[in-house]
Amino acid sequence: MGHGTPDNMNWAGLLQNLLLLVHLRQIICGSVWFSVPEEQEPGTLAGSLSRHFPPPYQLLTQEYLWMDTNTGNFYTTEQKMDREALCPEETKAEECIIIHNAIVRPSGDLIQFPVIIEDINDNAPHFENSEIHLRVSEDVTVGTSYLLDDQAQDRDAGLNGELLYHLEDSDGVFSLKVEADGPFIMLVVQTALDRETQDQYRMALVATDCGADPLSATATLIVTVTDVNDNCPSFSSDSPRSVTIPGDSPKNMLVAQVRATDPDSGPNAAIVYSLSPKVSERAKKLFSLDSLTGYIRLTQDLHSDNSEELVLKVLASGHHCPPADTQVTVSVIPMVNQDLTIKIGFIAEHQNQTMVLPENQPPTVLAVLELEGDSNIKGSSLAIEGEVPFTLSPQNGKYLLSTSKPLDYEMKREHHISVVVHRRSGEASVIIPSKHVIRVLVADVNDNAPHFLQSQYQLEVEENNEPGMPLLQVSASDADSGHNGRVTYKLDNHTSTIFNIDPVTGQLCVSATLDREQQGVHKLTVFARDSGSPPLESVTTVTVRVLDQNDNAPVFLTPHFIFFIPENVPPFAQVGRVGVTDPDEGENGNTELHVVNSSGPFVVDNTQGTLHTTTSLDRETEDRYELYLLASDHGHLLTLTSSARVTIFVEDINDNQPKVILPSSNSSCLTVSPSAMAGTMVTKIYAIDEDSGLNSEITYSVVAPEPVQNSSPFQVDSRSGNITLAQQLLKKDLGMHHLFIVVRDGGKPIPFYSTVWINLLVNDSMEPCHLDRPPTWAGTPDLVQTPSRAPICELESPKAAQLTLLAGLGLMLASTCLFVVTVILYLKQRRRSRLRQNKRGPIEENKIPFRHKDKYYCDD
Repeated sequence: MGHGTPDNMNWAGLLQNLLLLVHLRQIICGSVWFSVPEEQEPGTLAGSLSRHFPPPYQLLTQEYLWMDTNTGNFYTTEQKMDREALCPEETKAEECIIIHNAIVRPSGDLIQFPVIIEDINDNAPHFENSEIHLRVSEDVTVGTSYLLDDQAQDRDAGLNGELLYHLEDSDGVFSLKVEADGPFIMLVVQTALDRETQDQYRMALVATDCGADPLSATATLIVTVTDVNDNCPSFSSDSPRSVTIPGDSPKNMLVAQVRATDPDSGPNAAIVYSLSPKVSERAKKLFSLDSLTGYIRLTQDLHSDNSEELVLKVLASGHHCPPADTQVTVSVIPMVNQDLTIKIGFIAEHQNQTMVLPENQPPTVLAVLELEGDSNIKGSSLAIEGEVPFTLSPQNGKYLLSTSKPLDYEMKREHHISVVVHRRSGEASVIIPSKHVIRVLVADVNDNAPHFLQSQYQLEVEENNEPGMPLLQVSASDADSGHNGRVTYKLDNHTSTIFNIDPVTGQLCVSATLDREQQGVHKLTVFARDSGSPPLESVTTVTVRVLDQNDNAPVFLTPHFIFFIPENVPPFAQVGRVGVTDPDEGENGNTELHVVNSSGPFVVDNTQGTLHTTTSLDRETEDRYELYLLASDHGHLLTLTSSARVTIFVEDINDNQPKVILPSSNSSCLTVSPSAMAGTMVTKIYAIDEDSGLNSEITYSVVAPEPVQNSSPFQVDSRSGNITLAQQLLKKDLGMHHLFIVVRDGGKPIPFYSTVWINLLVNDSMEPCHLDRPPTWAGTPDLVQTPSRAPICELESPKAAQLTLLAGLGLMLASTCLFVVTVILYLKQRRRSRLRQNKRGPIEENKIPFRHKDKYYCDD
């Protein structure tokens, strides 16, 4: 019973997954589903529900998609869809599906639709290990394959996740074979291997996916060739063949060392040395052989007065190999009893048997050596033991001790020359125990200049530092000794006085505060000089880069900007440029402008540094604006600001016509007494203009022909608008007078105007008069351009208007008839002239221009 529960649970889980899969397949196979490539940019159109459902639309979840409620289009959001993150457990064969819920139709139906996240090639292959190690025996058969367990992985699906492999730098020794059903990657050996020739191969294993823009990854494949025992020991050419030892050699003295080699490695290269059984008993008694090192030593002290030769046959054995052999002949020469001494005659400067030689001297003779002792010293010679820069040259039975090359104090300050005596015994040479050691001291000279650890130094220092702050310490070494190696430091003479250096320690300091805005980079030249005679010196460069701090507020070009702008500029027009600078650099010097303390219609364009309007302007509403600009930088820890005042004057344009205040109506009427004296002011016209300047200067004029104006008893002052009696009123002046007044401003190029009727009744009775209706203007509408040529303005009745029309038509008909008669007469006269010309010959014709008047007025 206890074992059945897990099985039931597994079956239940499988059934649940099967039902879910069937449900998803039904959704996908339905009519409403969408497919979107992963990693799309925000705002990309992913699909639309408008083809399947009527509006409105509402997407319930908007984590990866958002929907337009009117059109049903849904777009990607800022949160990108990563297929590998959304479906990490899906296999590459399955699709990554996200179910979305939406409300559609006016009825508010809830629907579900799947969105398939399509894979793109956004993941490169990846090897778990950057290096793959494989061991292959050197005796492996050509064609042998090795399985590579470290395969690359690619999180993409389909072709984007399928991988192809190839080798680089294999030089034809190895190749790859990929099993299709695995896939398994096999490394195939193509040529025979030899560890002794090459024991390791490094190749590049490259995995490339099959995407449209393929991505790849590389791992280093290291194949180590393991050794097999395919080589046997052999004695090297430098193994000794013959050795000579004196007859008084001590016990354990090293006689010789034999050397054998085996190209194999590890245990396969182990060598064991042994003496051949055929070696004489005398040799076995006197010598011993170390089986591991090949050292041949004496087993006892020798006390031999006779010469003898002993032959040692040495065997070198390895695993499963026949032994290699070599032969060493040891010659024993009898003991020497002569007491020989070495006499030295010094040539070079010396003290207490010690020579002192300055360095860098060419090869020089130092001393003369002579061998003294028993008279039977023939066959004896002197030699220098070891490798030293000295030589002994025989000359007339004596030896000259010389240097073989210049000595270098910095390399070695003291040399010991061991002079030994060699004596020939037959063909062998034996070293006699007596020897002499000569000591040579090398005196230093100033041949090394100081050497800086760095050829140039670079450091960064924030501005506004504390005075006296240490910057860095330079260091130079001198290989010489004493005064020659004592180094002092100084700065170049042209260096700014704010920098100083300690002459002993090389500590560089700055005594003043640095200001990046004044100088951002300081280049210092530092000299290091020794105390030799003559002194030597070297130089290095120190570059001090001053880092910026936000210590400067923005600065306006002027504290008060004044601009003038016409009132008819369109919205967003440029008012002017407001310059601001910040000597700091980077974000500390990046400024931004804002309009503050103003409700005016102005904004700042920070990209251009200009001030613009936001709406239309009206000088008559507001002719001046006062505002303040605030400039702030983008300092990291502290933001600095400054402000400037801006005054904007709105310039006037002629956009208002004069407004007549008095009289208040064209129907108003004023009674004038016939007894009024000439020059009496009868009434006044008062008008205003909301513009300014010339645009608001008003003039007054009567519109009427000149004869009528001259006969009128009233006149208007063009400036004041006062209407006065031009002459004494007569009996013919009794009755109503209508003055049509044009009120003009001084605007350029075209002035604006208004008109008003002044109605004056000359009557003995001073009772108030009144008009039932205002007079009408029957003249030209061009009151601005030709006011003085306009026809007389009268108050006409309907009958008078009809008579005027008929008279005009009659005049037009008469004019037309006159024009036709004139043309006929002209043509006849022209014909007669041509006939006379044909009789008299060609003469030049005088052309008489026929000019029509441009305009006709009623008084012409």
